[in-house]
Amino acid sequence: MTGFSLLLPITLSTMAIVLLAPILPQIMQNFSAVPGYDYWVPMILTIPALCVALFSPVAGMLGDRFGRRRLLIGSFVVYGVVGIAPVFLQDLTAILISRVGVGLAEALIMVLSTTMIGDCYQGAARDKWLAGQTAFASMSALIFFNVGGQLGAHGWRMPFWVYSSALVMMALVILFTREPENGENSLADGAHHGARPPFPWGRIGTIMGITLYGSVFFYTVQIQASRGLNVLGVTDPAQAGFLTSVASIGVPLGTFIYSRIGRWPVQRLLVLEFALLAIGFLTMGRASAPNGFLIGCFFNQLGAGMLLPTLLVWAMSLLPFDIRARGAGLWQASFALGQFLSPVVVTFITRQVGGLLGAFTVLSAGAVIGLVLVLLVAGRVSRPDTAASIKGMLHG
Repeated sequence: MTGFSLLLPITLSTMAIVLLAPILPQIMQNFSAVPGYDYWVPMILTIPALCVALFSPVAGMLGDRFGRRRLLIGSFVVYGVVGIAPVFLQDLTAILISRVGVGLAEALIMVLSTTMIGDCYQGAARDKWLAGQTAFASMSALIFFNVGGQLGAHGWRMPFWVYSSALVMMALVILFTREPENGENSLADGAHHGARPPFPWGRIGTIMGITLYGSVFFYTVQIQASRGLNVLGVTDPAQAGFLTSVASIGVPLGTFIYSRIGRWPVQRLLVLEFALLAIGFLTMGRASAPNGFLIGCFFNQLGAGMLLPTLLVWAMSLLPFDIRARGAGLWQASFALGQFLSPVVVTFITRQVGGLLGAFTVLSAGAVIGLVLVLLVAGRVSRPDTAASIKGMLHG
């Protein structure tokens, strides 16, 4: 229950966007009299991700300074309150401000729940729970899309009530977790009493760079697949959404595969994952019919489902207790920034090559470049072998 209580909050990051996607046309129609509404209304969906990217490093520093659990519990309260605020707010500006609050609370929840998994578990158990975040997030996306659509039939304000589920998650954290103490996992983490260990900027910076690069690819299919299907003749939004969700089963399947091979060297894992991304993008770009396009989407999402837990476990394995929240915050910031930049990058490439399918072919080349970069740098930032480090410290 401790692991489940810390795993469930990952769904709140998905909720912030996916839950509201089906009602976006209704919200735009409601605020159509507001100048620039076509620019401002979509930001209701995207502002939280930008706030996560900007605030996650601060959230990590707060977690290291003031403790994880109390901040996490307070963040659930804030998330629930500002999340349901649009049910009662009439002004678009006020709604946008409430979405900033959602983003700030989300940053704390994402960073602190991930950090506490690192605090409470070691070795293979830690890898299992961190990898489970990817599967939970992807499966919740399918649920929230349908829930948002069903509730949206009763008015665009109704889906915002789902944000109150954060209070249920808060209750689980209160019941089944405790505040981690410095040094309790010292044998597994290499933490030392006394002075705070130096922050491994070189290693974490390398992981952050690969994470930012990879997260641009990670979100491309989720954001652009419906548009790609439209180019190939699938014009019904419901059908496009269903077909995309079927192809996206590759994400939890990829996470499952990672759970079986996750102890491979990081460099080997990343080479496999970027290769799957490249194959998927190339198949999508060369497709002449929806079926071929969906096969490409599946291979791409298979690689994406393996990539996220690889990067997260890699980063957390290098961070001792005293600086774990800070490192988790930096990692989360780089991943969220990639999420924010993904549609910008795809739009830019599409304009340069004259079409979305051509952009997918270019992204395939970009994934190959990522594979080459991984071969050059990933081997220098190895993941410590937990069992070996414990044995060495015991005998030392």
